[in-house]
Amino acid sequence: MLNDLSAKNVSAKTADPLTLDELSLTAESIAKLQLPNGMIPWFENGHCDPWNHVETAMALDVMGRHDNARLAYEWLRTAQRSDGSWFNYFHSDGRVEETKLDSNVCAYIGTGLWHHWLCTQDLGTLKHFWPMLESAMTWVLKMRRSDGTILWAREENERPWDYALLTGCSSIRHALISASKIAALLNTTRPEWIETAAQIDLVIRSGRNAFEPKDRWAMDWYYPVLTGALTGDAAKSRLAEQWDTFVMPELGVRCVSDEPWVTASETAECSLAYSAIGDFDTAQYLLNTTIQHRTIDGSYLTGLVYPNKVVFPTDERSAYTGAAIILAADSLVDISPASRIFKYDELDNY
Repeated sequence: MLNDLSAKNVSAKTADPLTLDELSLTAESIAKLQLPNGMIPWFENGHCDPWNHVETAMALDVMGRHDNARLAYEWLRTAQRSDGSWFNYFHSDGRVEETKLDSNVCAYIGTGLWHHWLCTQDLGTLKHFWPMLESAMTWVLKMRRSDGTILWAREENERPWDYALLTGCSSIRHALISASKIAALLNTTRPEWIETAAQIDLVIRSGRNAFEPKDRWAMDWYYPVLTGALTGDAAKSRLAEQWDTFVMPELGVRCVSDEPWVTASETAECSLAYSAIGDFDTAQYLLNTTIQHRTIDGSYLTGLVYPNKVVFPTDERSAYTGAAIILAADSLVDISPASRIFKYDELDNY
């Protein structure tokens, strides 16, 4: 029953911000899912993908669980393929579920490790994971197109698919910049990483015809802002343009524009995008709507379909959703030293 899983109905306008104790409970719900080898599946006995795995590690770092985060990155190191990539999905027992190789999934380690450094100032850990990071970014750059964008994916033993994604490239540019900061910290330089990020930005800012149309998906709306590809007035205009398309008042952000399906992770990520432009009132409002997804143990229902508030996927409480909530809260109230990782000064973006 829904009432056994979800919190009471609370208006986003009157909901109190999450407390540190509540966020710690959410972090605990994520940590309980972590396997002895460091993998963090979506839910108990569920699968794991490297992108969301990194996001959960970041959330654990925000809440001071640095040992859990380091173990999560260690699992990634052991699961990495010899060419620097990762398979797209793994079963909880370690078997590969899907052999697709996704450029954004493989790049996100750059954002994760920079975030870990900001939280811990642990130079030894960065040095330990540098070979993993360098290998991953080298693989990602092999997926570049002539216009500088990054092809989305390829199957294990086949040629890359012939198109790039706006959300994926936006996330990759952030990961490349983060990885370049690690390189500089370790007294090495990787100018091609910065150059690729800058080229992606040029394509995004000059028009999005270079990307496969995915206008139905909320992520294509806010991700260029969340990741810093668009800043200033361009970012504010981007968010204003499609607010009515994707935001269901008092309920949150639709995952897709043509369905009344609100997902807490997209809502929290959109909150991060508003924090990125300095609109903290809207960011807090959006984060408050996710209270309707919160359960008694601090975990979050992945999605709710309105008007009947049907849980979809059925009864699913995903670790990455709780992680997105923690990251959005951090951006609002500065819980960790990494709270500015999704905020941008236009002159210091690179």
